[in-house]
Amino acid sequence: MDINKLIINGAQKEGTITVAKIVNTTGFSRAYIHRFFQKLIDNGKLTRIGKANRAVYTLSNASHIRKAKKKNLSFVRTFVNKGLGEDAVFELIQKETGILEGVSVNVHHIINYAFTEMLNNAIEHSHSVRVKISVARDKNIIRFDVIDWGVGIFENLIHHRHLKSSEEAIQDLLKGKQTTAPETHTGEGIFFTRRIADTFVIRSSTKKLFFNNIINDFTLISTKPVVGTRIIFTIAIKTKKILNDVFRVYTNESFEFGVTEVVVRLYQKGGAREFISRSQARRIFSGLEKFKKIILDFTNVVSIGQGFADEVFRIWQGQHKDIVIETKNANSDVIFMIKRAPVMRGAK
Repeated sequence: MDINKLIINGAQKEGTITVAKIVNTTGFSRAYIHRFFQKLIDNGKLTRIGKANRAVYTLSNASHIRKAKKKNLSFVRTFVNKGLGEDAVFELIQKETGILEGVSVNVHHIINYAFTEMLNNAIEHSHSVRVKISVARDKNIIRFDVIDWGVGIFENLIHHRHLKSSEEAIQDLLKGKQTTAPETHTGEGIFFTRRIADTFVIRSSTKKLFFNNIINDFTLISTKPVVGTRIIFTIAIKTKKILNDVFRVYTNESFEFGVTEVVVRLYQKGGAREFISRSQARRIFSGLEKFKKIILDFTNVVSIGQGFADEVFRIWQGQHKDIVIETKNANSDVIFMIKRAPVMRGAK
């Protein structure tokens, strides 16, 4: 029996061939058959797509490799974190799968940026021994998950920024430029990734933060505690979004990250009708002196307290006259309090 010929003919006829199929055909052991496959790879006649028991083999020409990759639209792998490189993992996904085959340039840029930023966060900040990667493509979307079993993104911020709770950590995280390693990271990754996504999820500790940019909304949910951090990102394959357009909104001409957007409604406690206090204003604006422009989104905020308005629009603004504060989605009551703030004197 010519096993080499059997393998080559099978790959020629079907497009791909597996070790298991040849084992079933011949009755020989998997280890024995695998040696034939490896020799054909070493001789440049076969190419392996995928890894271990999920691997398929195809003839080593561009046409067969391209067709084989198009059939493989998922990637799941757990890596040892030490020495892991996000770019190397991204290249491996492109090499072994067809997930990014035929996508537009803008979608490729988006996935490349978002995936490598989120994996780099897990590599550099999680202190996890392992990192699990899952990437998949269906008819309409591409999704990736980055999972670690480390300290957890919110707990990490609480420790390094001396915060009191997960809620405060989320507040800081959403501003951008917040990082536990300022000497090597700018803190831009999550800020831009969550804006370019169609949907974006951060789950850690007892909190799940879900952004739905399709309907321009987000939700903070209390969940069962989890170890580490899980990031889930989705984007439509036919999206018209362009990564540089998102950068331009929040950066200046030299692409310095100088604009942030803070959604005020996240910081309300006790319901939408509770006035936002002076202490909440201080928490919101902690660290925002790094920016040149701040956009406050008052969506669903019924009213704000005198203390909040005074702290932001008189005291903080007076101490940072070179920083522009803009508002959006404010109702008439909120606008009234904002306009009144500059004339307040000695408000407590």
